[in-house]
Order: sequence, then C-alpha cells, then structure tokens
Amino acid sequence: MHDNDDDNGKGGRTISLRGGGTETSRVRQSFSHGRTNSVVVEKKRKRIVAPAATVAVKPIVPKPAAPAASPAGTPPEQLARQQAALREAAARRAAETEAKAVAEREAARKAAEAEASAEVEAKSEPAPAPEPAARAVPEPEAPTAPEAPAPRSETPAAEPEPAPPAPAPSQPAAPRPQAVAPRPATPATSAPAAPSRGQEPRRAGAAARGRGEKPAMLKSLSKEEYERRLKALQAAKADEGARREREAEEARRREEEREARRAEIEEARRREEEETIRREREEAEKAEREKAEAAARARLQAQRAKAAETGATAPEPTGPPPEGGAERGPKRRGALGVAEEKRAAPARAPRDGGDRRRSGKLTISQATGDNEQGRQRSLAAMRRRQERDKRKGGGQMGEREKVVRDVRIPDIITVQELANRMAERVAAVIKSLMQMGVMATQNQPIDADTAELIVEEFGHKSIRVSESDVETVIATDDDDDGNKQPRAPVVTVMGHVDHGKTSVLDALRKTNVVSGEAGGITQHIGAYQIETDSGQKITFLDTPGHAAFTSMRARGAQVTDIVVLVVAADDAVMPQTVEAINHAKAANVPMIVAINKIDLPAANPQKVRTDLLQHNVVVEAMSGEVLDVEVSALKGIGLDKLLDAITLQAELLDLKANPDRPAEGAVIEAQLDVGRGPVATVLVQKGTLRTGDVFVVGEQWGKVRALVDDKGDRVKEAGPSVPVEVLGLTGTPQAGDVLNVVKDETEAREIAAYRSRKAKEATGNIGSGVTLDQLLAQAKANEAVAELPILVKADVQGSAEAIVQAMEKLGNDEVKVRVLHAGVGAITESDVTLAEASGAPIIGFNVRANAPARASAQQKGVEIRYYSIIYNLVDDIKAAASGLLSDEVRETFIGYAKILQVFKVTGVGKVAGCMVTEGVARRSAGVRLLRDNVVIHTGKLKTLKRFKDEVREVQVSQECGMAFENYEDIREGDVIEIFETETIERTL
Repeated sequence: MHDNDDDNGKGGRTISLRGGGTETSRVRQSFSHGRTNSVVVEKKRKRIVAPAATVAVKPIVPKPAAPAASPAGTPPEQLARQQAALREAAARRAAETEAKAVAEREAARKAAEAEASAEVEAKSEPAPAPEPAARAVPEPEAPTAPEAPAPRSETPAAEPEPAPPAPAPSQPAAPRPQAVAPRPATPATSAPAAPSRGQEPRRAGAAARGRGEKPAMLKSLSKEEYERRLKALQAAKADEGARREREAEEARRREEEREARRAEIEEARRREEEETIRREREEAEKAEREKAEAAARARLQAQRAKAAETGATAPEPTGPPPEGGAERGPKRRGALGVAEEKRAAPARAPRDGGDRRRSGKLTISQATGDNEQGRQRSLAAMRRRQERDKRKGGGQMGEREKVVRDVRIPDIITVQELANRMAERVAAVIKSLMQMGVMATQNQPIDADTAELIVEEFGHKSIRVSESDVETVIATDDDDDGNKQPRAPVVTVMGHVDHGKTSVLDALRKTNVVSGEAGGITQHIGAYQIETDSGQKITFLDTPGHAAFTSMRARGAQVTDIVVLVVAADDAVMPQTVEAINHAKAANVPMIVAINKIDLPAANPQKVRTDLLQHNVVVEAMSGEVLDVEVSALKGIGLDKLLDAITLQAELLDLKANPDRPAEGAVIEAQLDVGRGPVATVLVQKGTLRTGDVFVVGEQWGKVRALVDDKGDRVKEAGPSVPVEVLGLTGTPQAGDVLNVVKDETEAREIAAYRSRKAKEATGNIGSGVTLDQLLAQAKANEAVAELPILVKADVQGSAEAIVQAMEKLGNDEVKVRVLHAGVGAITESDVTLAEASGAPIIGFNVRANAPARASAQQKGVEIRYYSIIYNLVDDIKAAASGLLSDEVRETFIGYAKILQVFKVTGVGKVAGCMVTEGVARRSAGVRLLRDNVVIHTGKLKTLKRFKDEVREVQVSQECGMAFENYEDIREGDVIEIFETETIERTL
C-alpha cells in the first residue's frame, strides 16, 4: 500500500495470507508541508501453539554447548580458548536470529496492511462463493517454524485464538538452533479498550479457518490467484525446511570440528608422554648395556692375562649373562599412572633368546650388548673384532705380515695423501717426519725427496712420478716408413699487403674471396684444398699481408711445406715481403717466387728479381735455385706454370705421412661461433681425425662432434694435409696450439687441467723475482707514464692476437696503450662491466655487442667502437693515445733590452727605463730578468710604453718603459731578455 493512499485504500488492493493473530488500527499523520498520510498500526497477539490453552509457552533459546570434558592434562589456557570460541559462535547465531525476526515483523506489518484493505473492500462487495475444489486445499496458513515468543509474566490474552491444525509431516517441528532474542512483553494495561476497525471480520475469518473453511478474505480471490498464493506459501515452507537442514548440518559440522581438535590435542599429549617414556627407557637401557660391556671386557682381559701366563689358549669365558638383559631399568610409576604401566607392560625378550641351556656361555654379542632385535652386528664386523682382540690379547696369530706397496710419489704431496697411499696412520707418518726434523701437519705438502725417505722407512717401494707425466699418453713416436703414404703438400702464400695473394688463390680455386673482404685486404688466415687437372691435391694457406699480422705469417710458415712469395711486378719488394722471406728462412722450407700483376703497364719483373738479390734470394732466371713464375691473377696468365712448380717441388720433398694412427694437427685459426660454439680450423698433419674422437688442444679438450671442410660440407674423417673445421670444443683454443687425439675423456681432462694450471702459474710468476727497490723504481717510472686502457673483442683468435701486438707497439716513454682484456666472440654485458670499472672503451673487430650489452653500455656511458679494417683501428687508437701526450713548448728569442734608470710611479710601482739593444720588444711576449747573466725572474710585461703612449712593440735602439707583473725588484744595469713561446702538439 502506498504512503499517499487515502483511508479507503483506493491506491491499490493487497491481500495478506497471514492469520488473524494480529490487531491493526489506523492513525492519520499530518506533515508540515500540508500533506497527510494514513498509517496502519499493528499489534501482534500471543499465539498458542499447544493444544491445551493453560500450558505456558516458554521461549526456545538454545543453550550454549557445554564444553567437552577436558582430557587429563589439557592446559587451562586451551580450555579457555575453546570456551571463548563457543561463546563467539553463540553470539553470531543470536545476531543472525534477531535480524531474521526483524525482517519477519516487517513482512507481517505489510501483510496486515494488505489484509485490512481487503476487508474494507469485502464490506462493500459480496464475496463470490469459492469453488468446491478449493475446500480440499489445506489451510494456507499452516504453521512454519515456531517463533520463540517473548517470556511474559502476566497471563495469556483474554481471547486466545483457536489452535491451528497440526503441521504437515514433511515439515520438521524441531526448534531453530539459533538463539532468538526475546521481544519485550507488552504490558496488560496497553491492550486496546475497544477493537479497532476491521477486527471483527478477522475474528470471523479465524473462526472459519478453525472450522476448515476459507476466511472471507480468501473467498474474494479468484482461483488462479488463490493457487498462485498457495504455491508461494508452499515454496516458503520448503525454503524454511531447507534452511533448518542447513543450520542443523552446520551445527553438526562445527561439533565434528571441535571433536577433531580435541582428538588432535589428546593425540599430541599422548605422543609426548610416550616419547618421554621411550627416551627414559633408552637411557636406562644404555646405562645397563655400558655397565654389562665394562664387566664383560674386564672378565675377558682377566682370562686372557691368565692364559698368557700359562701359555695355553684362553678358554671361553663362562658365567651367567650380564644383568639387565631382561630388565633395562626401573619402571616409572606415580606421575604417569596406570596408563604408563600398561604401555610399559610388554617386556623385552631376554638376550639369550630363552635358551637356558647355553646361559653359561658369554658371547661377543652379549658382552657388547648388541644382541637386540634388528641391531645385530654383521659377520664381517664380528670377524674383524675377533682379529683385533686376538692381536691385542697376546698375538696368538703371530706377527702380522707386512704388506709392501708401490707408492707413487709426485713432485709435491701432502702428508695425509702420502699416508693414504702407504695405508699407514697419519700420526705415524707425522711422528717419522718429526724424528727427521721436519715439522709438518697432515695437510702440509712435502717435497718428493722427503716423501721418498718416509716411504723407504715404512718398508714400501717408492716410484717417482712427475705431474707432467700425464702428457706421456700422447703418441709422439715417429712412424715407420713402411706405414707412411704420400700426402698433399701444404703451400703457404705470403707477401706484402695488396700484392694479390688472395687473387691468385681465387684464380686457382675459381672463387671470389676478394669481393667479401673488408677494405680489400685479407685479415684472416684461410685454409683451402684444390685438385689439379692431373689429380694432384694441394693445400693452400692464405696469410694476411698487413704489418699487424706477423704472428699469422709466422704460424703459416711453421706448418707449411712450401712458401709461395707473391710480389707485385709494379711495386717491387716491400717490408712485409722481407718479413715473409725471413719467416721462410726460419722455417727452413723451400720458396717459390710468384711475380704477380705482369699485365699492368708499369710492371717490371726484372726489377723484382734484382731487389730480391739484396735479401739473398736468387731466382733461377739469375742463375739461382729459387723458382720464379710470372703470373697474372686477373688475366689467368702463368697459373699452370705455378701449379707445375709447386708439384715439382713437392715431388722433390717426397712428402709422406701415416694415416693409420691417432691424429695430430695444428690449429690455424679459432673462433667463437654464436650457433656452433667454439670452432677451430685444424690442419691435420699426422693420422686421421674422425667424428667421435676425443682430443686435447692446448688448454682445451673436446670430442669431435662434426668436421666441416673448406667448401662447407660435412665429412666423417680428415687425413693428413686436410684442413677442416672442428666442432665440439669445450673452449676456444689459441691459434697455433697442437691438437692430439687421446684414448678417453679422462685423459683429455687431466692433460687440459695440467696445462691450464701451468699456464696460470706461469702468469702468476711473471715479475715474482723483482726486488723491492726494483718495484719502487717501476712505480716511480709509471707515475709519469699515461696509460690508455682498452678492451678488445675480435671475431677470431688470430685477429685478437694481431690487435694486441699492434697495441703493444704503440706508445713511448710518456704514453702507452694497455689492453685490459682480449677475447673472441660478441661483446657481452660482462665486458661492459669491466670497461666501466676501468674507464676504458671497448673495441669490436668484426663483432657486435648483443642487446643486453648495448643497453648496459648506454646506461653506464661506456663507449663501444666497431672496426672491420685493422689499419683504421690502429690509426684511431694512435690518435687517442697521442691526445695523452703533453704539448711541446718551444721558445723563440726576439730581443734584449737594458735598464738605464728605475722610476717609481704612484699607483703603478717601479718602472724601468730601458733601451732595446737587440731585436724587438713586444707587449705580448715573455720576459726574463738577468742580473750578472743569472736569471732572476721569468714572467710577463705589465706595461710597455713609448713616451706616454702604450705601444705593442718597440724596435731596436729605441727607449721605452717596462713594468713587470707582480715583480718590482729591478735595478739599473739589469738586462731583460724578451722571447715568444710556441705550443706544438705531439703525436706518436
């Protein structure tokens, strides 16, 4: 019903389904703004739910669950926590019940308003007769969950309503588990004197319901409306039943949780008591066992001593078993009560197993107290114990035979390791050392000579070994001539830069390597193999010609059989040509001179032959022994003659090798590939390298994972004089290292670890013999030397080596370039961190920085420079190092002046009246004051005047006035020397 409806209820029609147990009345309200409102006042009368009207209805308030019986030993704090939790749960349930009661009262009030409105309309209109089918429908006002009425001290109302019919069996009549807050009782004097309007029809409707008929209010409803409201009522009853079931389930679950917690507490207490009993029992058993052991040991010693005196074998000890076998200790009573006695009741079986016939014998197990179930000694342990006892008891077995061992003694060995190898006690070895005057602990190393004396003293045989013996497994024996087979010659092409070495190889191989080289120069050493028309295979090594790649040329000359010296016909002999000649002579290999670029107009092959005479190279054209061939790589002239000369020279050398032996080769180049890892270009010199071979190369080792030839194809094996790329290394080796195949990975690891350790020791020992005076002198010398630190990362090991050598050549007594780190591979974040700590730039040669390194360098402000041509790198570093040099200052004499008289001018100071005797005097020049040809002062002029005017310069034989800056000790007859300074930048 709306608030704005009038008394007649014209605003709407609402019919309540509630019974007539509520009295309603209307009160009109007036508001300040002139509007009025009709309010329905509801008064709920007491409902009697019991058949007898005299039975007093008591409020149903569930009692709080009694606390569970506290188990023995439960702490009072825990009981208090449980009671507090129960009280909190009861309070929450009471609050929920109160909220539900308020909601029900509000719903009843609205239903009463609707019922009153329906009754008013029923007075004016006759209610239609209800259909007979509606009579059979049970009363829609069947009682739901009984409400807990408020306790009242007065008697029931004067006009109690008849009791409603019994509830259906499907509806449980159990009281709510929640505590219902009691409503305050309405005093008897507050009952209305006269029934309110519409009260009589409600009583009539209640009486009709008592007779099983519909109230007049329901008779006015249509059949559809009645059935709809009936279904709503039944749904409400079903919801109420489900709610009661949920509440009962929650109460049962909470009770189960309390029982589970109580059981856990009881179980924890029980376990703690059992653990205490067990611990005390074990302590008592241990004490009894120790006592029995001591007694048995004393009896055994007494019997053995007696047997030793009589010379007979000690008889087996007899007597009863040690006490305490069946009873380990007194049982605790009193504090733990009867429950402890029950748990401690099962007694441990006697140690003799119940066999009383052998109770007179004392066994070792009984004597040591170890005959418990599950704790018996093993047979081997018993035998060892018997042998020790026999040795201690008189030596019935005689002297123990000495075991002579072969003890391997390395260069340095610790005392403990020596004792372990001899199978002697460490204390005995230390005692022997002390007798020799050597005070050493077990972890202290001793030399091989001392260790050998100790071994001989203990009666063992010493075998001296060296740490370097691990390399003896490498096969270095010469092969028999009968096993050798012809192999391809290895030819190294050398010469000056830009003389056409790579072009000659491209013409022979029919490739175009030159087009892919940065700057048009070769900066890596390459290995290729070609096959001539006659079927002869030749292996070529291409070396760079730049001055920085000296090591690469030397490495190529060491592994080669023939050197081809390429000289440009239009450029004659150059410095790197001379260097190549020296490398060939040092390697003691034959040389063939290839005079290239003969197709150029300025070509002069005869001049090349003549220039070679200055370096003791006499070609055949000039009656010498060195073969010379004129070729043109671009035109293809003379290439066949060059191949014929190489083949002829190889036949004279009669090159052979044994392919049926472990492979041995030289590392031509090494690099760190992003996708393949460390890769080494190896020239196999002896044997055959196969996939799966384990090898060691320098300080690294590995297992051949794949072999790739110079054309990029994978091969399964590589014989003598075949260059291949080897994959499977654990690290990047150094260019020039020797590769050797070994039996297994263990040997490879040992050899690599030994070499790595030796390399570190060699690095750490550098400068170790310097005296203190020498160190101080070096420190003073380094104070005046400026350093330019750099980090170098290159694509291959040879390039990094060449860059480091080039940087070492830069500098003088004042400035030098220091390479902090040189490595192979991309620039990483660790390189950036090192560069930041040392304030050095990073030089990348044919490599780039990865993404994390770039971000870190940008954040930390580290400079990264990339180069692909080595001479650009060298020039930039030289320019940067030159910037550290101090400028050179040169002085130029321009004139002399003599002081004739000294004047004192107020506000200016002393002014010298001078005459320029030689040269010229300038205002901007520097001056020196000479007195008796001794320099008194050096500075600048403050003023230079001619008469009263300030002038820039004064010519010879003219008088002028001069004043010095911040100096006034001038006299007549002094000479002023005038000079100019010039600053010149210095370069390396």
